[in-house]
Amino acid sequence: MRVALAQVITGRDLTENLRLLEEYARRAKEGGAGLVVFPEAMMRAFGNSLLDIAEPLDGPWASHVRALAEELDVVIVAGMFTPGAPSEAGNPRVRNTLLVTGPGVEASYDKIHLFDAFGFAESDTVEAGTDPVTFDAGGVTFGLATCYDIRFPALFTANAQRGAVVNIVSASWGSGPGKAEQWQLLARARAVDTTTFVLACGQGDPATQGIEAKGTAPTGVGYSAVVSPFGQVLEALESEPGLIFADLDPADVEEARQKLPVLANRRDF
Repeated sequence: MRVALAQVITGRDLTENLRLLEEYARRAKEGGAGLVVFPEAMMRAFGNSLLDIAEPLDGPWASHVRALAEELDVVIVAGMFTPGAPSEAGNPRVRNTLLVTGPGVEASYDKIHLFDAFGFAESDTVEAGTDPVTFDAGGVTFGLATCYDIRFPALFTANAQRGAVVNIVSASWGSGPGKAEQWQLLARARAVDTTTFVLACGQGDPATQGIEAKGTAPTGVGYSAVVSPFGQVLEALESEPGLIFADLDPADVEEARQKLPVLANRRDF
Protein backbone atom coordinates (compact mmCIF):
# COMPACT_ATOMS: atom_id res chain seq x y z
CA MET A 1 0.00 0.00 0.00
CA ARG A 2 1.32 3.42 -0.95
CA VAL A 3 1.04 6.04 1.79
CA ALA A 4 1.92 9.71 2.09
CA LEU A 5 2.85 11.90 5.06
CA ALA A 6 1.99 15.61 4.80
CA GLN A 7 4.24 17.73 7.01
CA VAL A 8 2.43 21.06 7.08
CA ILE A 9 2.19 24.09 9.37
CA THR A 10 -1.30 25.06 10.45
CA GLY A 11 -2.48 28.36 11.90
CA ARG A 12 -5.54 29.82 13.56
CA ASP A 13 -7.85 30.00 10.52
CA LEU A 14 -9.92 26.83 10.02
CA THR A 15 -10.69 27.61 6.37
CA GLU A 16 -7.03 28.13 5.52
CA ASN A 17 -6.11 24.91 7.31
CA LEU A 18 -8.72 23.05 5.26
CA ARG A 19 -7.31 24.60 2.09
CA LEU A 20 -3.85 23.36 3.10
CA LEU A 21 -5.22 19.89 3.81
CA GLU A 22 -6.94 19.76 0.43
CA GLU A 23 -3.81 20.90 -1.40
CA TYR A 24 -1.65 18.19 0.15
CA ALA A 25 -4.33 15.51 -0.15
CA ARG A 26 -4.58 16.17 -3.87
CA ARG A 27 -0.80 16.03 -4.21
CA ALA A 28 -0.77 12.75 -2.29
CA LYS A 29 -3.41 11.29 -4.58
CA GLU A 30 -1.48 12.43 -7.65
CA GLY A 31 1.53 10.60 -6.22
CA GLY A 32 -0.43 7.36 -6.02
CA ALA A 33 -1.14 7.26 -2.28
CA GLY A 34 -4.14 5.34 -0.98
CA LEU A 35 -3.77 6.89 2.48
CA VAL A 36 -2.42 10.29 3.53
CA VAL A 37 -1.52 11.21 7.09
CA PHE A 38 -1.70 14.78 8.40
CA PRO A 39 -0.43 16.09 11.75
CA GLU A 40 -2.14 16.64 15.06
CA ALA A 41 -3.91 20.02 15.38
CA MET A 42 -4.65 20.13 11.66
CA MET A 43 -7.91 21.88 12.46
CA ARG A 44 -6.21 24.70 14.39
CA ALA A 45 -2.66 25.13 15.66
CA PHE A 46 -1.88 24.98 19.35
CA GLY A 47 -1.39 28.37 20.97
CA ASN A 48 -4.88 29.40 19.85
CA SER A 49 -8.26 28.88 21.54
CA LEU A 50 -9.71 25.40 20.98
CA LEU A 51 -12.99 25.43 22.90
CA ASP A 52 -14.69 27.75 20.42
CA ILE A 53 -13.92 25.60 17.37
CA ALA A 54 -14.43 22.05 18.68
CA GLU A 55 -17.15 20.24 16.75
CA PRO A 56 -18.54 16.70 16.50
CA LEU A 57 -17.36 14.19 13.93
CA ASP A 58 -20.37 15.00 11.74
CA GLY A 59 -19.76 18.77 11.95
CA PRO A 60 -18.77 20.99 9.02
CA TRP A 61 -14.98 20.67 9.32
CA ALA A 62 -14.96 16.88 9.50
CA SER A 63 -17.67 16.68 6.83
CA HIS A 64 -15.51 18.71 4.45
CA VAL A 65 -12.59 16.33 5.02
CA ARG A 66 -14.91 13.34 4.56
CA ALA A 67 -16.25 14.69 1.27
CA LEU A 68 -12.72 15.33 0.01
CA ALA A 69 -11.63 11.79 0.92
CA GLU A 70 -14.61 10.38 -0.97
CA GLU A 71 -13.90 12.58 -4.00
CA LEU A 72 -10.24 11.57 -4.14
CA ASP A 73 -10.88 7.92 -3.21
CA VAL A 74 -8.21 8.15 -0.52
CA VAL A 75 -8.13 7.62 3.24
CA ILE A 76 -7.29 10.80 5.20
CA VAL A 77 -5.99 10.85 8.78
CA ALA A 78 -6.03 14.32 10.34
CA GLY A 79 -6.02 15.90 13.79
CA MET A 80 -9.04 17.90 14.92
CA PHE A 81 -10.80 18.88 18.15
CA THR A 82 -14.15 17.46 19.25
CA PRO A 83 -16.30 18.43 22.27
CA GLY A 84 -15.25 16.87 25.57
CA ALA A 85 -16.93 16.50 28.94
CA PRO A 86 -16.37 19.27 31.52
CA SER A 87 -13.73 18.72 34.18
CA GLU A 88 -14.67 17.86 37.77
CA ALA A 89 -14.38 21.58 38.48
CA GLY A 90 -16.86 22.30 35.71
CA ASN A 91 -14.36 23.73 33.24
CA PRO A 92 -15.14 23.10 29.56
CA ARG A 93 -12.82 20.78 27.65
CA VAL A 94 -12.27 19.38 24.18
CA ARG A 95 -10.90 16.06 22.95
CA ASN A 96 -7.76 15.90 20.85
CA THR A 97 -9.09 13.65 18.10
CA LEU A 98 -7.68 11.93 15.04
CA LEU A 99 -10.28 11.67 12.29
CA VAL A 100 -9.88 8.75 9.89
CA THR A 101 -12.14 8.85 6.85
CA GLY A 102 -12.30 7.53 3.30
CA PRO A 103 -14.25 5.14 1.09
CA GLY A 104 -15.40 2.32 3.36
CA VAL A 105 -13.30 3.62 6.25
CA GLU A 106 -14.49 5.65 9.25
CA ALA A 107 -12.77 5.79 12.64
CA SER A 108 -11.58 8.23 15.27
CA TYR A 109 -9.09 8.16 18.13
CA ASP A 110 -9.01 10.45 21.17
CA LYS A 111 -5.52 11.09 22.50
CA ILE A 112 -4.94 9.06 25.66
CA HIS A 113 -1.70 10.52 27.05
CA LEU A 114 -2.07 14.28 27.48
CA PHE A 115 0.97 16.54 27.18
CA ASP A 116 1.46 17.77 30.74
CA ALA A 117 5.19 18.31 30.37
CA PHE A 118 7.84 20.90 29.51
CA GLY A 119 5.71 23.72 30.93
CA PHE A 120 2.55 22.89 28.95
CA ALA A 121 -0.64 21.52 30.53
CA GLU A 122 -2.84 19.96 27.86
CA SER A 123 -5.11 18.46 30.52
CA ASP A 124 -6.30 21.94 31.52
CA THR A 125 -8.47 22.08 28.41
CA VAL A 126 -8.45 18.54 26.97
CA GLU A 127 -10.25 15.41 28.14
CA ALA A 128 -8.17 12.25 27.70
CA GLY A 129 -9.33 9.33 25.61
CA THR A 130 -9.42 5.85 27.09
CA ASP A 131 -9.19 3.21 24.37
CA PRO A 132 -6.72 2.16 21.65
CA VAL A 133 -8.12 2.31 18.12
CA THR A 134 -7.22 0.38 14.98
CA PHE A 135 -8.75 0.43 11.52
CA ASP A 136 -8.41 -1.48 8.25
CA ALA A 137 -7.71 0.07 4.86
CA GLY A 138 -6.44 -1.53 1.69
CA GLY A 139 -6.10 -4.89 3.43
CA VAL A 140 -3.77 -3.38 6.07
CA THR A 141 -4.49 -2.84 9.78
CA PHE A 142 -3.36 0.49 11.21
CA GLY A 143 -3.06 1.63 14.84
CA LEU A 144 -3.45 5.24 15.94
CA ALA A 145 -1.51 7.45 18.35
CA THR A 146 -1.04 11.17 18.89
CA CYS A 147 2.14 13.06 19.76
CA TYR A 148 2.93 12.51 23.49
CA ASP A 149 1.52 8.97 23.13
CA ILE A 150 4.79 8.05 21.40
CA ARG A 151 6.54 8.08 24.79
CA PHE A 152 4.33 5.21 26.03
CA PRO A 153 5.23 1.87 24.39
CA ALA A 154 2.23 -0.01 25.81
CA LEU A 155 -0.20 1.78 23.48
CA PHE A 156 1.79 0.71 20.43
CA THR A 157 1.97 -2.86 21.72
CA ALA A 158 -1.80 -2.82 22.30
CA ASN A 159 -2.33 -1.71 18.71
CA ALA A 160 -0.06 -4.49 17.45
CA GLN A 161 -1.91 -7.06 19.56
CA ARG A 162 -5.10 -5.86 17.87
CA GLY A 163 -3.57 -6.67 14.51
CA ALA A 164 -1.84 -3.45 13.53
CA VAL A 165 1.12 -3.82 11.19
CA VAL A 166 1.42 -0.02 10.86
CA ASN A 167 1.29 2.53 13.69
CA ILE A 168 0.38 6.10 12.76
CA VAL A 169 1.56 8.91 15.05
CA SER A 170 0.25 12.38 14.23
CA ALA A 171 1.99 15.12 16.21
CA SER A 172 2.61 18.76 16.85
CA TRP A 173 5.85 18.22 18.72
CA GLY A 174 7.13 20.83 21.14
CA SER A 175 10.46 22.46 20.40
CA GLY A 176 13.42 22.70 22.77
CA PRO A 177 16.91 21.33 23.36
CA GLY A 178 17.09 17.72 22.19
CA LYS A 179 13.36 17.50 21.43
CA ALA A 180 13.69 16.82 17.70
CA GLU A 181 16.21 14.08 18.44
CA GLN A 182 13.83 12.52 20.97
CA TRP A 183 11.01 12.50 18.41
CA GLN A 184 13.21 10.73 15.87
CA LEU A 185 14.50 8.24 18.45
CA LEU A 186 11.04 7.43 19.78
CA ALA A 187 9.61 6.78 16.31
CA ARG A 188 12.34 4.26 15.64
CA ALA A 189 12.03 2.70 19.09
CA ARG A 190 8.28 2.17 18.78
CA ALA A 191 8.79 0.47 15.41
CA VAL A 192 11.30 -1.98 16.91
CA ASP A 193 9.21 -2.46 20.08
CA THR A 194 6.28 -3.73 18.03
CA THR A 195 7.82 -4.81 14.71
CA THR A 196 5.43 -2.47 12.90
CA PHE A 197 5.93 0.25 10.36
CA VAL A 198 5.67 3.64 12.06
CA LEU A 199 4.33 6.65 10.18
CA ALA A 200 5.43 9.61 12.30
CA CYS A 201 3.83 12.74 10.86
CA GLY A 202 4.43 16.04 12.61
CA GLN A 203 3.77 19.71 12.06
CA GLY A 204 6.67 21.47 10.38
CA ASP A 205 8.72 24.02 12.30
CA PRO A 206 6.99 27.44 12.09
CA ALA A 207 10.38 29.13 12.44
CA THR A 208 11.29 27.93 8.94
CA GLN A 209 8.49 30.17 7.65
CA GLY A 210 9.35 33.13 9.85
CA ILE A 211 6.53 32.44 12.32
CA GLU A 212 7.36 33.24 15.95
CA ALA A 213 6.58 30.69 18.67
CA LYS A 214 3.64 31.37 21.00
CA GLY A 215 4.72 30.71 24.57
CA THR A 216 5.09 27.05 25.47
CA ALA A 217 2.53 25.75 22.95
CA PRO A 218 3.86 22.73 21.00
CA THR A 219 3.74 23.97 17.41
CA GLY A 220 5.99 21.49 15.63
CA VAL A 221 9.60 20.71 14.82
CA GLY A 222 9.19 18.65 11.62
CA TYR A 223 11.23 15.49 11.02
CA SER A 224 8.33 13.35 9.87
CA ALA A 225 9.44 9.85 8.92
CA VAL A 226 8.45 6.41 7.71
CA VAL A 227 10.20 3.77 9.81
CA SER A 228 10.51 0.05 9.02
CA PRO A 229 9.71 -2.75 11.52
CA PHE A 230 13.46 -3.04 12.16
CA GLY A 231 13.78 0.69 12.96
CA GLN A 232 15.27 1.75 9.63
CA VAL A 233 14.24 5.21 8.44
CA LEU A 234 12.88 4.63 4.95
CA GLU A 235 11.79 8.18 4.15
CA ALA A 236 12.13 11.40 6.12
CA LEU A 237 11.83 15.17 6.06
CA GLU A 238 13.70 17.83 7.96
CA SER A 239 12.01 20.84 9.55
CA GLU A 240 10.35 22.54 6.57
CA PRO A 241 6.94 21.62 5.13
CA GLY A 242 6.89 18.76 2.63
CA LEU A 243 5.32 15.54 1.43
CA ILE A 244 6.86 12.07 1.45
CA PHE A 245 5.68 8.73 0.08
CA ALA A 246 6.37 5.12 0.97
CA ASP A 247 5.19 1.71 -0.21
CA LEU A 248 4.32 -0.55 2.72
CA ASP A 249 4.31 -4.33 2.38
CA PRO A 250 2.77 -6.29 5.29
CA ALA A 251 5.07 -9.17 4.34
CA ASP A 252 7.95 -7.08 5.72
CA VAL A 253 6.24 -7.10 9.11
CA GLU A 254 5.70 -10.86 8.94
CA GLU A 255 9.38 -11.35 8.16
CA ALA A 256 10.42 -9.04 11.01
CA ARG A 257 8.21 -10.91 13.48
CA GLN A 258 9.70 -14.23 12.46
CA LYS A 259 13.25 -12.94 12.95
CA LEU A 260 12.50 -10.76 15.99
CA PRO A 261 9.46 -12.19 17.85
CA VAL A 262 9.33 -9.53 20.56
CA LEU A 263 5.52 -9.59 20.66
CA ALA A 264 5.47 -13.36 21.15
CA ASN A 265 8.30 -13.25 23.70
CA ARG A 266 7.05 -10.34 25.81
CA ARG A 267 6.04 -10.85 29.44
CA ASP A 268 3.75 -8.74 31.63
CA PHE A 269 4.94 -7.85 35.13
